Amino acid sequence: MLSEWFWWDRLWLPRPVTWADLQDGEGRVYARVSHLYIILPVAVMLLGLRAVYERLIAVPLAEALGVKDKIRKRASHNPVLEKYYKTHSKHPTQADIKGLCKKLGWSERQVERWFRRRRNQDRPGLLKKFKEASWRFAFYLCSTFGGVLALYDKPWFYDLRVVWAGFPKQSLLDSQYWYYIIEMSFYGSLLFSVAADVKRKDFKEQLIHHWATLTLLSFSWCANYIRIGTLVMLIHCTWVYPLDLFEPFFGYYFFNVMLVVLLLLHVFWASLILRMVKKFIFGKMKGDERSDEEEDEEVSEEDYTPTYSNGSGNGLSNGH
Repeated sequence: MLSEWFWWDRLWLPRPVTWADLQDGEGRVYARVSHLYIILPVAVMLLGLRAVYERLIAVPLAEALGVKDKIRKRASHNPVLEKYYKTHSKHPTQADIKGLCKKLGWSERQVERWFRRRRNQDRPGLLKKFKEASWRFAFYLCSTFGGVLALYDKPWFYDLRVVWAGFPKQSLLDSQYWYYIIEMSFYGSLLFSVAADVKRKDFKEQLIHHWATLTLLSFSWCANYIRIGTLVMLIHCTWVYPLDLFEPFFGYYFFNVMLVVLLLLHVFWASLILRMVKKFIFGKMKGDERSDEEEDEEVSEEDYTPTYSNGSGNGLSNGH
């Protein structure tokens, strides 16, 4: 009953269209939910292709461009501080710093500097950022060319009113199938790799974007809104004319809400890009607006030499 309610015709399809109208026949082939099962293995294949690309292409390219990681001083090995860092907080409060000082016999400046170094140590290096960004650039470049090849000879690419002409009797084309599958597999692979990828300030926005994109693609596939789906994948914003042919229905509002979510995210990222352009023009460019800046080490090297508590018996070492 839940399945019947969820896939109720009036939710996803305009009147008088029903799911029965999307059954294969008369030489037409329509999209099926079962077609989407291939996304999982293709996403895994893309992860493997990404690993090969980063090793064989991205790394040599980074070397040719002079992109390399900054040499960072590592925090000294300290079991007490390391345990606090991993189990409590990477940014201890002043009260906790004082407590750690008493336990270790260190000054507050020494403890603060240890945590600054430890946080910097965990920040991803420039090479990792380059490999990740270059992979996405390579994929988006290829998918853009692929989208143009899939759409350049289609009449609805030039006249958007043709998008809905004859709906729902619009047969699934091979080019549309592979365009959808590869795009959805790519965003699926991004969700799989999210734990290992560079975590930037817009991490939550990226997750929302990936889920909204997959939701749009999945449901537009099932409801045979594939013509408009391929256009959105290629150019992201677009005017459509479904209400010229059909009355408003739930699916119409649902998909447009998802598109508005993507639009707001694009506005957010565009503002970050414009901010970086402004800083670049006025010579104040330091890095990616989405990334955390590396913290400066304000105290001298001599101040970092730790002292030991008398008789503490905790076996602390200042070795690196």
